[in-house]
Amino acid sequence: MQYKTLIFSLILILLGCQQVEINSAKQETLEDDSPPLSLNIQANLEQPEYKSIWEYFVSRSIESNNYILDERVLYYMNIHLKDISKFTEYLNDSFYFFYFAIDKLEKNDLPIELALVPYIESNYDPFSISPSGAVGMWQFMPRTGKFYDLDRTWWNEDRHDPFASTIAAVKYLEYLYKRFDKDIYLTLAAYNAGPSLLDRKMRQNKRKGNPTDFRSLDLPEQTKDYIPKYIALKELILNSKRYEIILPDIPYEPVVTKVIIPGQVEIYALSEYLQIKPELLYKLNAGYTKWASAPKDESIFYIPIDKQELFSNNNPFDTFDQINWISHNIQEGDSLWALAKKYDTEVKIVKEINYLKSDLLTIGDDLLIPLSKTESNSFIPYELHIVSEGDTLWSISSLYNLDINDIARMNNIDPDSLLQLGQQLSIGNKNIHRNMESKKRTILYSVKQGDSLYKISELFDVSIKSIKDINEFKNSTLMPGQIIKVAIRAF
Repeated sequence: MQYKTLIFSLILILLGCQQVEINSAKQETLEDDSPPLSLNIQANLEQPEYKSIWEYFVSRSIESNNYILDERVLYYMNIHLKDISKFTEYLNDSFYFFYFAIDKLEKNDLPIELALVPYIESNYDPFSISPSGAVGMWQFMPRTGKFYDLDRTWWNEDRHDPFASTIAAVKYLEYLYKRFDKDIYLTLAAYNAGPSLLDRKMRQNKRKGNPTDFRSLDLPEQTKDYIPKYIALKELILNSKRYEIILPDIPYEPVVTKVIIPGQVEIYALSEYLQIKPELLYKLNAGYTKWASAPKDESIFYIPIDKQELFSNNNPFDTFDQINWISHNIQEGDSLWALAKKYDTEVKIVKEINYLKSDLLTIGDDLLIPLSKTESNSFIPYELHIVSEGDTLWSISSLYNLDINDIARMNNIDPDSLLQLGQQLSIGNKNIHRNMESKKRTILYSVKQGDSLYKISELFDVSIKSIKDINEFKNSTLMPGQIIKVAIRAF
């Protein structure tokens, strides 16, 4: 089959380029960024005309841009054709995102073929991080991401958010498409190499009297390969039957929906409520880099659309314990001002909670940080227990239903130490205790290319030792795709 495919491709080169009339018809769908109702869902209420996203993709693809199956294109086609089942899995990586990308591109009058870009950039992996620092499905660099309103805080990294980054990428592509006179190849080259470099190369060719099309420009090797990769993908998808490829089953309709939940939400708790794997919920909401959404009045989550009924009538999280506190181990360079800014709180509140009389911090100490300024936080993190005759850590732990080690840690004493009459012990209130004891702080993380224990520890604000301990690592070598546990500290 592969031999026939290659022969057929070579014949196409000899015959020339395919040209098909542009069909500008658009499928109407609800805007994802329309004002949502609290706990409301955005779904396409119309019955789709097409059985699959691929039928729609083929029917709407613009082929007026001549493309040649040259040697480079054939090279990348044959890489995919060597293992068609693997290629099908590769295409299926976009299952939750491809419809969204196409819908946004169409609403901005852009060629829907640009939805192929994340395949080239990241295999549609929202967790992807390149060695150069590009992040997410669309591989945004920090500067470009910031320009297109992709924020980064301690709680989230919008470049990882598959839906926010898609909206930003469409805006960027719209700018490039107009800047380069709606030439899709120059648009793609500018996306990869940067518009300034492309402009410079085009001016150089103009001064020499040379053409300024993509193939005539002196571009970096990575960019020279970028367009062939795109053409190879497009050819294999548009003519899948010819190449005996079975495209994955992705429907032409939304497969995810957006919900708004009041307050802060634990991702693991939400995954349990939805009865889906936490890895899937993290994938759909990869912008959240910690164990929960940010401590704000409301949280936005994308969930599988077949789970929308669970949010039809009420807020299931009204009865869930709010996440109000986190512990921070003081490191060199920390200050009260920097910590208050990092965790979105106030210096006076941090001082009040931790009974600090000055602004000086001691390296190695743990500070209790409030995660919101809401009324649910009374800012009284401790109950005091005065040691009386006969008291032991064991009897006190039983009285307050706490673990001995937790009491010892809160009071910076040894679990085996003897207590003194009149000694004051700080006892975490019930809210803090629940956060401390919750097993829901352990998440799973898929190691990405370029990851190290240091990068992962920085991402989740945990120690390298804790990652090694929970995974029982004997060495520090990580492999892309490896699933590891990360224990998030929440008190």
